[in-house]
Amino acid sequence: MTAPTAAERALWIRQFRPASPRAPRLLCVPHAGGSAGSYLPFSHALAPQVNVLAVQYPGRQDRRAEPAARSIAPLADALFRLLDPEDTTPLALFGHSMGAVVAFELARRLEADGRPVHLLVASARRGPLLPPGPAFHHLGDAAILAEVERLNGVDGLEPEHPGLLRLALPALRADFEAVETYRAAPGPRLSCPVIAMTGADDPRVPPADAAAWDAVTTAPATLSVHPGGHFYLLARLPEIAAELTHALTALPAITN
Repeated sequence: MTAPTAAERALWIRQFRPASPRAPRLLCVPHAGGSAGSYLPFSHALAPQVNVLAVQYPGRQDRRAEPAARSIAPLADALFRLLDPEDTTPLALFGHSMGAVVAFELARRLEADGRPVHLLVASARRGPLLPPGPAFHHLGDAAILAEVERLNGVDGLEPEHPGLLRLALPALRADFEAVETYRAAPGPRLSCPVIAMTGADDPRVPPADAAAWDAVTTAPATLSVHPGGHFYLLARLPEIAAELTHALTALPAITN
């Protein structure tokens, strides 16, 4: 496997603000239809104490000309290859909705390779060992957009401009297919702690389903429930930033 170039890393992994030397890394993985820019507020809230790195999936924004992935494995494989094995700063993974599954599969790959993951934060996603939920990717555009509106509506988000939604639909459909067809393969449990976050009124991820993330790790797993729906974190950023900062700054330093 050839080493990735700096340009490849920059294509997939964005850093919006500089971090302090040896700051723990927080790799943030977006939801279906999301982009690296979803985590710009995280960067403003957490830097420079935390090095916030945000994933840009293919098939959207400046990567719109590339085909979007239709399964989870290629995304996890790409990120595994791109993360520098020589970087010894503590690494935490934060994934929201679809991103939680990508982060989980990335954590599996890193731990299997002997590369430590210090924390996995799974946000707005039911435990990956639970039976699959409803599927929409094989339905018409209207059904996909209705599901997006349903998830957004609990948090009172403004609807996207119709023209922008039409541009985003191919990537959105591919993302829905990736996460809806995902099934966790049998394998060893993770050894890193897990924080499962969800909104108290999430129509797809009730707290009991989020709590099922405790089945994927031998380390402590905690459930963090916030007011709001599927996109609760947009309105609760100060509390979430404080929670993450506390968890991340408590991570042990890694020495060579």
